[in-house]
Amino acid sequence: MAKLNIVLHEPEIPANTGNIGRTCVATNTRLHLIEPLGFKLNEKALKRAGLDYWDKLDVHVYSDYQDFLEKNPDAPGKMYFATTKAHKVYSEVDYEPDCYLMFGKESGGIPEEILLENQETAIRIPMMNDIRSLNLSNSVAIVLYEALRQHNFDHMQLGGHLTRYEWK
Repeated sequence: MAKLNIVLHEPEIPANTGNIGRTCVATNTRLHLIEPLGFKLNEKALKRAGLDYWDKLDVHVYSDYQDFLEKNPDAPGKMYFATTKAHKVYSEVDYEPDCYLMFGKESGGIPEEILLENQETAIRIPMMNDIRSLNLSNSVAIVLYEALRQHNFDHMQLGGHLTRYEWK
């Protein structure tokens, strides 16, 4: 089974990364963290946001973007770069089942040098002009679930059950 990949470039807020980690566990998605991180991986806020799922997370840490590229030679060509600066909307893309979705740090996004080299695969989430950006963990969930939807939520539980009652 192919696995989607979330790449966080220099994340700063532990609670956002914890929430993203929890989403990755729930969707069987790999999480790639590119240093420097604005927190320690054992930080309480990170663990609290990730709940008791953090030990189930498929997470990899890299010293910088070049280290990430060297250790993931299949990434170029199937990476999408989420930024408020892009022209293409995230829902206009056909995502590969093992693609990489990169998001930048909360205070500044993905470095523009990286965006300039990858403008054809830069994507954006539409929003009103007077807001700088959405919350990082919300942005990850929006784009990730679009990629999962395009692949019919492969290997995911599609039906739910009530705890004390039965659906009619």
